[in-house]
Amino acid sequence: MIFLRNVFAVAFFLASYLSLTAAKTTCHNETFIPDAILRITEGNLAQSCYPSKATVLVNGTSPGPALTIKQGYTYWIRVYNDMPIKNLTMHWHGLSMATSPFSDGTPLAAQWPIPAGKFFDYEIHVPIGMAGTYFYHSHVGFQAVSCAGPLIVEENNVPYKYDEDKIVFLQDVFTKDDSTIEAGLISSPLVWSGETSMILVNGKGAGSANGTACNASLAALDVQPGKTYRLRFIGSTALTLASLAIEGHDMTVIEVDGSYTEPHKTSFLQIATGQRYSVLLTTKSKPEKSAYYMQIESRERPTLTRSFAVLNYGVPSPPSIFYPPPSLPLTLPNITRGFLDYELKPHHANKHMARMPTAAEVTRTITMTVHQRVDGPTMWIQNSYPWTESFPQEPYLVSLYKNNASNFPSMDRALANHGIDPVTRVFPAQIGEVLEIIIQNTGADRMGLDVHPFHAHGAHYWDLGSGNGTYNQSANEAVWANSTGKPIKRDTSMLYRYATTTGNGTAMGWRAWRLEVTRPGVWMIHCHIIQHMIMGMQTVWVMGNAEEVMKADRLEVEGYLTYGGDVLGDENRWPSVVEFMSGGNWTDGQ
Repeated sequence: MIFLRNVFAVAFFLASYLSLTAAKTTCHNETFIPDAILRITEGNLAQSCYPSKATVLVNGTSPGPALTIKQGYTYWIRVYNDMPIKNLTMHWHGLSMATSPFSDGTPLAAQWPIPAGKFFDYEIHVPIGMAGTYFYHSHVGFQAVSCAGPLIVEENNVPYKYDEDKIVFLQDVFTKDDSTIEAGLISSPLVWSGETSMILVNGKGAGSANGTACNASLAALDVQPGKTYRLRFIGSTALTLASLAIEGHDMTVIEVDGSYTEPHKTSFLQIATGQRYSVLLTTKSKPEKSAYYMQIESRERPTLTRSFAVLNYGVPSPPSIFYPPPSLPLTLPNITRGFLDYELKPHHANKHMARMPTAAEVTRTITMTVHQRVDGPTMWIQNSYPWTESFPQEPYLVSLYKNNASNFPSMDRALANHGIDPVTRVFPAQIGEVLEIIIQNTGADRMGLDVHPFHAHGAHYWDLGSGNGTYNQSANEAVWANSTGKPIKRDTSMLYRYATTTGNGTAMGWRAWRLEVTRPGVWMIHCHIIQHMIMGMQTVWVMGNAEEVMKADRLEVEGYLTYGGDVLGDENRWPSVVEFMSGGNWTDGQ
């Protein structure tokens, strides 16, 4: 685990958005020492039972090293693109990045990708109240299937007591390499990636895929009797919605996507790509055996992938090598639509979730209708438009600066088109608005339905739950009034399907969010299934007016506006970067 030193202490002020007037341009020369270094390479790697293939690696491994930082401080992480020909970015999944607008790692929205042979210094700031479980991953093509690693944000006063924490990092394995998968997904007709061949836990996994057995070695979580562990589950899968449980042990949920909750007991978890859960697990004081299996299974796919890991009480004896069990230790529940919706509550001491705006305070409702279109290439569209690597031609934030905001999205056009400006394909919003964002599932051109874990950049939202059909605010408010839970803040939640097929365009299934717009910037909201992203299931949102979004001076950020600009370093040149947090200004919470 890499622990990062702090660079700047945080100072708070009462403005409604971040001031970037103190930002300064600095040369990160030989005197500059980054807090962590990630070197991205592509090398041959054999995973689980499958043959070696070209795989994008972080510091020579997949998953990459765990990064540990503390809330309230600013860090610099240097990311090298050591691949010979491919572009790269790094996204800090779940962190808002409102302090450093070019560091979100979104090549279609906020940042030019890092060319081969270059490096980029990412400025990472975590405000007070955002301690929790996150991860980092590439945001280019299919690279995130392997180019990813844990990111843990610590605090001084943890609201729960436990003896130790452990990371459970979930990933998918496919038999095809990234380039082959990407080419197939954008071809006409569609060539699918194939289903997940194995689900990995901390880089290992074995079990079965579509009935074919795999007998590779398993990951082990070493534990001791009579202790309480915080298990940090990170859904870094590409496709898999995972259902999992641990033989003979229940769990207590205490954190979801960086938000502490009141304790909630559960016998299993359901984790989509992009989601994170922290649970407390108390080990047996007198275990009946030395090893208990964790069983993980895919859900809502045409075939079943099953994998295992081990809760190992056999320490401190010499390490054992574990393999899948001869018979299934558990029977996991089938898909649970609305898993933990209307059940979790914000932790009573969590100021990050102090007050949700009421329904009466909602100023605008935006329905984002998702649909699979089959007209040549198979594409996912939102309100009739996809967002892919062919549109736009440059990151939207870069384009705004270069065009002096002449292409800023029109609110008038957006209001006339269900929230989206059809000219720019952007969803605009104003600072101070309270939005209710409804993500609506519909039947595809060929009448299929799918599930979609939707992830928001830029801010966490209040998750209002989900249901079949279409959203009705009054009915949903009544459900909350009669439930045991209260809405929590999240950054990734599931849009379910309630049938496998329905009529073309038929509305069937919704997810509702409530968002108070307080952070100006250019942010993405997208499905976190990587295949769907490549196929167009991404949207860009511009929060704030032109002056608020482009707060930094054009001359200061010039190096960010050109692909391969002087904000990048290489073996012959030090980068000239903008230190946005040099003034130490941040508003409380988000």
